Amino acid sequence: MSRKGFIFDYGGTLDTGGCHWGRLIGNTYRDCGVPVSNELYREAYVHGERTLAKHPIIQSHFTFYQTLQEKLRLQMAYIDEHQSGEPVSPYLDRVLQALYGSVKAETAHSAQVLHRLAQDYPMVLVSNFYGNIHCVLREMGMEGIFQEVIESAVVGVRKPDPQIFMLGCKALQMEPAEVTVVGDSYDKDIVPAHSIGCQTVWFKGPGWTDEEPDGKAATRIIYGIEELLEQ
Repeated sequence: MSRKGFIFDYGGTLDTGGCHWGRLIGNTYRDCGVPVSNELYREAYVHGERTLAKHPIIQSHFTFYQTLQEKLRLQMAYIDEHQSGEPVSPYLDRVLQALYGSVKAETAHSAQVLHRLAQDYPMVLVSNFYGNIHCVLREMGMEGIFQEVIESAVVGVRKPDPQIFMLGCKALQMEPAEVTVVGDSYDKDIVPAHSIGCQTVWFKGPGWTDEEPDGKAATRIIYGIEELLEQ
């Protein structure tokens, strides 16, 4: 697979080892003994994400720790409102610490791989994020890796719109065929990037659902970020 430049997704790719954030948080709820059904948790997760998308709760100066805290606060408030019995909000700090620790470790591993790739390839980040991605990159030791950061909240275009990947190609000053897009979401990363002619690497991990995409739009499938160092 030839390549001249990379476009990376952030959430679910560089910070969770390919695991969908909804799945990761749900697993952590379970591991921390949070008393909630899987069905209600999934409702709460969707509610939280929609609320964050509609309202400017996450500020540009928020760290990822603060961002994650807000996500959990919204989810747990929804759960407490919709179920009787033991409240789940008292579990917030336990879940927050467990999640943040695992994400810090996973992102540190990704940063090591990207620093090695950056010696040979220019890289751009393209992310659906809340307007604080630069603060998060500093926090996670990834500042300076990417030539440019294209954040949906800033540019006004969100995945799966292929135009956000075209912005990434323009930032690299390359044609789509020269660019390899790496992401965990088959529908939001791989399909739209493939549609404009990019090469695609699907970082395949546990998804939000158990449905299996056919994978035809993926040039390559990997199960660990370090596989990108293999020629």
